[in-house]
Amino acid sequence: MCSLRSLDREGIFRLWRGTAASLALAVPTVGIYLPSYDLLRNWIEEYSDHSYPKLRPYAPLIAGSIARSLACITCSPIELARTRMQAFKQSSGGAKPPGMWKTMLGVLSSRQSISHPENLQTTRGYHLLWTGMGAQLARDVPFSAICWMVLEPTRRHLLGLLAGEQSNAAVIMGANFSAGFIAGVISSGATCPLDVAKTRRQIEKDPARVLSMNTRRILLEVWRE
Repeated sequence: MCSLRSLDREGIFRLWRGTAASLALAVPTVGIYLPSYDLLRNWIEEYSDHSYPKLRPYAPLIAGSIARSLACITCSPIELARTRMQAFKQSSGGAKPPGMWKTMLGVLSSRQSISHPENLQTTRGYHLLWTGMGAQLARDVPFSAICWMVLEPTRRHLLGLLAGEQSNAAVIMGANFSAGFIAGVISSGATCPLDVAKTRRQIEKDPARVLSMNTRRILLEVWRE
């Protein structure tokens, strides 16, 4: 009932809360992730062809893991803001949901309640913007590694099966879609518990608890409960 009342007050657009943060996250993430993946994969494949052929099958795994790590570390504050915006609960006073920048400032201001408000002006305060980054890396890096390790060979296999047919755009698109679907299902299923841990840590509002939480502890709490 509380969610329905909140929906009545905010309107149908509540279902799109955090869209601005999602767009702000998608542009730099994709801009870092995909070019880095292509560059790293090409470099590893060239290196393996000349020096270490056994490394070539693992090029997607290594390139995907490193590229995703770079993107996660760079964009973690925006990911934190988006998660908190989407998890925002309407208060009884009907306060307007905070935007992306206000959400980030709220994360920083929470540092004041840990008994050292002066730390807000130091790098020790700003590190709270990367709250949950360890859990995010624990989710995104395996996701990316599994996804590319499944996608690349599956796509090559499907394109090889369809090589006898007319290789038009529809055939190539179908092979890419099928490979992406299979890779996405496998990687998402394998890393979903880590996504739960990341989300729980990023929406935690108690500053003291935030500093003491880690992925392993969160997963154990979920398991016990």
